[in-house]
Amino acid sequence: MTDNKVLSLEVGIYWDDLPLGARFHTKKRTVTETDLVNFVNLTWLTEELFTNADPADRASMGIQGRVVPGGLVYTFAEGLVAPSFQASGMAFLNADLNMQGPTFVGDTLHVQCEVIESRATSKPDRGLVRTRNAVVNQRGETVLVYTPLRMMRRREA
Repeated sequence: MTDNKVLSLEVGIYWDDLPLGARFHTKKRTVTETDLVNFVNLTWLTEELFTNADPADRASMGIQGRVVPGGLVYTFAEGLVAPSFQASGMAFLNADLNMQGPTFVGDTLHVQCEVIESRATSKPDRGLVRTRNAVVNQRGETVLVYTPLRMMRRREA
């Protein structure tokens, strides 16, 4: 793929399909109150910021709406990206992660990905790809950016 064309997200993108500059995006997912409650209970992340729904208390915290933890936003992002690596992902090696803004119950998220690093490994059946993944809400605001490095299968010769 050349000329920085936009890829459509499909199951089983291989290392060979992701040259430097390639872009793709995911489907969308709305964050629900149930998602927030389940995540907080599963992780024991019981900070009042995430568990107190009283509008008066929320106003005193300076927050308008039900904010969700950044960890939930990140896991949603990985869940949205995961179908693209179903048949080809071998390992998640590392990532830098930066919160850019709040996410609230009711926000609809999708992930915009751009390949920023791509190189073959010493083994001919795999390569390394780093993407810049921007999690974007329905207002076009980027709420999280992370840069995962993944080991991926190469297509058979």
